[in-house]
Amino acid sequence: MKISLNGVLTEVHTARIDPTDRGFTLGDGIFETIAVRKNVVRHLAAHLARLRRGADFLDIPLPGDDQHIAQLIGAVITANALKEAVVRMTLTRGPAARGIVPPPKPAPTFVITATPMPPPAAAARVIIATSTRRNEHSPLSRIKHLNYLDNILARQEAEKAKADDAILLNTAGRVAESTVANIFVLVDGFMLTPPVEDGALPGVMRAEAIKLTRAEERAVSVELLKRSSEVFLTSSLGVRPVTHIDNQPVGDGEAGLITRL
Repeated sequence: MKISLNGVLTEVHTARIDPTDRGFTLGDGIFETIAVRKNVVRHLAAHLARLRRGADFLDIPLPGDDQHIAQLIGAVITANALKEAVVRMTLTRGPAARGIVPPPKPAPTFVITATPMPPPAAAARVIIATSTRRNEHSPLSRIKHLNYLDNILARQEAEKAKADDAILLNTAGRVAESTVANIFVLVDGFMLTPPVEDGALPGVMRAEAIKLTRAEERAVSVELLKRSSEVFLTSSLGVRPVTHIDNQPVGDGEAGLITRL
């Protein structure tokens, strides 16, 4: 497999990232995951815009303009002979001396990978995580940063419960999102999705689903979630129906009509 490392195509097994890179030592960086379908990079402009927002917020220089990054992505896809793929862009602050304070002149590390698109995920059985919560007060809840330990804790909890994913509540006990996706619920005929202010990541596919379903961004309590007639998850890789929450069926326990549409 070939990757792009700081703008240079290289074999993944020979690529080298400095052991002092702050992405490795401190999780100091951001990433984007993008779907490629029929050789078309989906929603690229929206992903690049979010990448830039995250880079600007963390004050990490992003190498090159959007056209340059798009060319790098295209080169990686072509080098791996892929038409259906998952592209990941990872940007870190780069190598630095020990300590928390960022270097005054960072030398960012920028990696682009492309792997084959996995088959569509089956309908999900989820739990409501109790091991951790989403901090809706943190500005980091608005960007795709590299520290996913809360998400990992919740997913480990789901694995132990033999579930496919976990729903994260925020510090106020309201629904935020799943470990890897935004969430939409149909309650009393109204499609709802948690607002960004409640800890929902501003997902690219989330924005598309809001437009398509005319969903209202509104606080979702656990009580609302559990009496939903339909629930689905959205990520850059697509839409996934939720059929059970804490072993209780959602609606009739099958993928809902809106989800299928």
